[in-house]
Amino acid sequence: MKTALVTGAGSGIGQACALALLRDGWQVALVGRRLEALTATQAMAGDDGARALALPCDVADEPAVRDTFDTVQARFGRLDLLFNNAGGGLSAKTPDLVSAAEWKQVVDVNLNGAFYCLSHAFRLMRAQSPQGGRIINNGSISAYAPRPGSIAYTATKHAVTGLTKTAALDGRPFDIAVGQIDIGNAASDMTARMAQGVPQADGSVRAEPRMDLSAVVETFMTMARLPPSANILFTTVMATKMPYVGRG
Repeated sequence: MKTALVTGAGSGIGQACALALLRDGWQVALVGRRLEALTATQAMAGDDGARALALPCDVADEPAVRDTFDTVQARFGRLDLLFNNAGGGLSAKTPDLVSAAEWKQVVDVNLNGAFYCLSHAFRLMRAQSPQGGRIINNGSISAYAPRPGSIAYTATKHAVTGLTKTAALDGRPFDIAVGQIDIGNAASDMTARMAQGVPQADGSVRAEPRMDLSAVVETFMTMARLPPSANILFTTVMATKMPYVGRG
């Protein structure tokens, strides 16, 4: 039985993808900051903890991340897939209004946390037998084009692309495949405001179309199910009519 670790598994995209993995027969470590949200995901799966393990962890805390990956290794014996999904941003504001504390908060989760998880996944995947595994980083449309007032989020998502490219190269000798899923306007709590209206590059505020989470899940599972000899390095799944191509 294959084992996956999903960060941000208590809600939204992380929860939906974790549930899909469980339905597909995987063992899944559910990682997030709030235990009650993780146990809710367990309950949605109808799992008593046999295949879904709730592990509260702040991915910005490197020692806690190390302990979490050690627990997965001790419980399941190996790690076949990491979905590096946890992340967040700020309300729209220009760079002069972003405090140092706010900047650090976003960098700590979106970039440092992604690196810590990727690094410890490498550690486990290199040492296990058979060697190797797969890492899927959650990028964003903002890994390519910014929204107004999103400097911290956009900078970190551009950096995640650098993590993906370098880790994909460094993973080759160890059969570790690394790819990135870039998601645009999936319907979740994080994008609820888009239905009311969000700032556009021309200064207007307009509502944007969203897509059902099932489209993200299907794309993610296509990546997760690939044989070790194949990798989707980058893929973009987005609401068909969202303003991305031509943004600006």
